[in-house]
Amino acid sequence: MKILFSPSEAKVANNPTLDKKTEDILLKLNNKQKFVLKLYQDFIEKSSNKELSKLFGLKKQSDIDILKSINIFSDTTMKAIQRYSGVAYEYLDYDNLEDKNFIDENLIIFSNLFGPILAKFYLPNYKLKQGEKLNSFAIEKYYKENSSEYLDNLLKDEFIIDLRAGFYLKFYTIKKEHIKLKFLKNGKSVSHWAKAYRGKIARELAYFKPNNEQEFQKISFPNLQIREIIKQKLSTEYLFDIV
Repeated sequence: MKILFSPSEAKVANNPTLDKKTEDILLKLNNKQKFVLKLYQDFIEKSSNKELSKLFGLKKQSDIDILKSINIFSDTTMKAIQRYSGVAYEYLDYDNLEDKNFIDENLIIFSNLFGPILAKFYLPNYKLKQGEKLNSFAIEKYYKENSSEYLDNLLKDEFIIDLRAGFYLKFYTIKKEHIKLKFLKNGKSVSHWAKAYRGKIARELAYFKPNNEQEFQKISFPNLQIREIIKQKLSTEYLFDIV
């Protein structure tokens, strides 16, 4: 099984108890990723504070200065699943999982900067607002063109559960049968709680480890009730009511 997941805007700053100081991220990057990272680093070094404010999605100058001072090619790193700290990651609660290895090996995060990476991949601290371009360079389009073949091969024999938010569908189109989830409250789609329940679902999947849709259907997700199952070509969408 593979779980497709979104990153988060919020990240943990470098933590001495988690940093892997000897990690050279360049050794584990392919040339496509290195190309994007160089564009990002060059943009940071040459851009005005106004341009960086837009890129980072930040207004406070002290926050901009901290990120501006980071060189992503030499900064200390930590595991991606622990670097991201948004709502979904809070509810996934990786640090308290019994089987961290399952998430490490089977959760694919679609980073705005690094593209599709496994949860175990080590990342420096960085900030890139969702959908922002590096000058006119569209990162999501680039990764879709340059990582789809890799993902096709990685996922070809896997049971896939797609927990990505809508924007991250732009990075990759799944070309085989898969499951999508949607969360409703009083019949309406929710935003904040959708993030929370993506994290909760990922946590339950790490526990039950379903290998097919039949095993997935047997899982009783807390506070969720299936409203409808919609089958469309390659995707099966589960609509859950939050109860």
